[in-house]
Amino acid sequence: MSTVELTKENFDQVVSDNGFVLIDFWASWCGPCRQFAPVYDSASERHPDLVFAKVDTEAQQELAAAFEIRSIPTLMIVRDNVAVFSQPGALPEAALEDVIGQARKLDMDEVRKSVEEQKRAAEAGQGQPEPQ
Repeated sequence: MSTVELTKENFDQVVSDNGFVLIDFWASWCGPCRQFAPVYDSASERHPDLVFAKVDTEAQQELAAAFEIRSIPTLMIVRDNVAVFSQPGALPEAALEDVIGQARKLDMDEVRKSVEEQKRAAEAGQGQPEPQ
């Protein structure tokens, strides 16, 4: 499967319509991004059941800012509308395969439960005085 170009217009739909999306945040002037591109494209051919997408950080600055992308390339994996992985740097092929394998094995019920617990803890912590 070829990669999908993500924009602020189609991002939400692509991510919500697909249970497992890998996103490569990149720019054409970035040397490490150009080195990572063939590794990413090759992985997309080995995993046709997953959606491989790219965000051109120059053309989609709002999207890059929304995800606080500070370094490119950055790889993000979104499963069931939850970002389960985000890491800057060009991954070698073996490392990319390992990350995909780990993301496939995640128990998303456990992940959602953990996200909810973190959200509740953060909300409970608001408005409480700082310990002296």
